[in-house]
Amino acid sequence: MDNEINTRGQLKAGLWYAIAAYAAWGLLPIYWKILNGIPSGQILSHRIAWSFIFVAILLFIRGRWGLVKEVLTDRTSRFAVILCGFTISINWFLYIWAVNHNHIVEASLGYYINPLISIAVGVVILKERLHFWQIVSLVLAAIGVIIMTIQLGKIPWIALTLAVSFAFYSLAKKMVKFDAMTGLALETLVVVPVSLVYLFFVHGQGTGAFGSSWTASLLLMVSGVVTAFPLLWFAQAAKSVPLSTIGFIQYLSPTITLLLGVFLYHEPFTKSHLMSYGLIWIALVLYSLSYTKWFHQKPEVLQKKQSV
Repeated sequence: MDNEINTRGQLKAGLWYAIAAYAAWGLLPIYWKILNGIPSGQILSHRIAWSFIFVAILLFIRGRWGLVKEVLTDRTSRFAVILCGFTISINWFLYIWAVNHNHIVEASLGYYINPLISIAVGVVILKERLHFWQIVSLVLAAIGVIIMTIQLGKIPWIALTLAVSFAFYSLAKKMVKFDAMTGLALETLVVVPVSLVYLFFVHGQGTGAFGSSWTASLLLMVSGVVTAFPLLWFAQAAKSVPLSTIGFIQYLSPTITLLLGVFLYHEPFTKSHLMSYGLIWIALVLYSLSYTKWFHQKPEVLQKKQSV
């Protein structure tokens, strides 16, 4: 009985950690909007630098810095870490740029279609096989993107680049096993030299934002904290919450972002957007349900059962 109570308590706590993590990621555009007057490249560089410093301190306090050295001794792990570092940097930069150039709605689309892009990457690179309903999901999502492309007169490149970069980031993460904090330390370690060189350059030119005001400097420093804490919460959630449940909760983040873009920052959301998003939402529901027993069965088996 005690074990059952403990398990329920851990599951409940894990659910709250998952909700907190994805809600924080969904609300992140507010933070980047506050820094709107600072170039996106500088925000990104400070985010990388302060994230590394914050996480390095945590790892040192916990006596886990040796894990970083251990991962870097393996050649495959080093390649995966480098790929992780550069793909997440591209993702972070574009997301910050999109938020501060009034493309929050399209940025939210990127994280809606990311799971479906990840499926496509898995098929092409890892030769994974798809279930029937996963194929249907991909087709519906593709139709949604095509409709948006036709209506807008251009490819939604922000959404697609965010989705593709995060899909390859996730692929690289599969190549090596490390916890969230060690992962963030390694990923930022790879790109922090580039970030520091860039920051020294802009400050040498007299255009650096850090030091221009106490508010800007403090917000840039805290960007490392707001990056790390949701990862810590997610790591706690992953210990006790089933992946299928996390799969549903993950859509909380782009939903909050979409609502912020439409209702707080008044970005346009037309009937064409609604049609495209509607197809993608249906695709995501089918994708999520494709892992359940009922959807996992072949269509012909279901037909036989229904006719009995």
